[in-house]
Amino acid sequence: MNEHGVEPSNRRIFSWGELESFHWDDDRMSGQIISGAQMHLIRAVYEPGAVYEMHSHPHEQFSLLLSGRLELTVGDETREIGPGDGWYAPGDVPHGGVVLGDEPAVFIDVYSPATRWILEVMAEARQVPAGES
Repeated sequence: MNEHGVEPSNRRIFSWGELESFHWDDDRMSGQIISGAQMHLIRAVYEPGAVYEMHSHPHEQFSLLLSGRLELTVGDETREIGPGDGWYAPGDVPHGGVVLGDEPAVFIDVYSPATRWILEVMAEARQVPAGES
C-alpha cells in the first residue's frame, strides 16, 4: 500500500476486458481503473451527447482521446478535439466538455499521485464485474 492508502495492482500486463467497470449517469458514462504506486490509469467512455462535467481536483491529469470527438475546456481554453489529441489539467484547474457526434468518446486518463479520492469516486458508481457489460 502506498502512503495515500492505495494498493497498487499486481498486474503487469492487462486487458481492459479483465478489469471491472464502473457506470454512472444511466450508463452514459463508464470507466475502468488500474492503480500503481504513484499513479492511476483510467479508461473513460462517454456515450454520444454525454457531458464530461466541468470539475477540478487537486491532482494533475494527462488525458488522451482514443476515439470520438469532444468540445473540451481546460481552464480558459476551449477546443474541439479528436482521436490522438490530448490535454493536461494541472491540479485545481477546471476541465470538462461535451461529446460531439454519434460516436462514444473514449479516453485514457493518468492521475498523479495515486490517492484514495479517485477510488472513492469509483465506489459511488454501479460496478460491473470484468467480462460483463
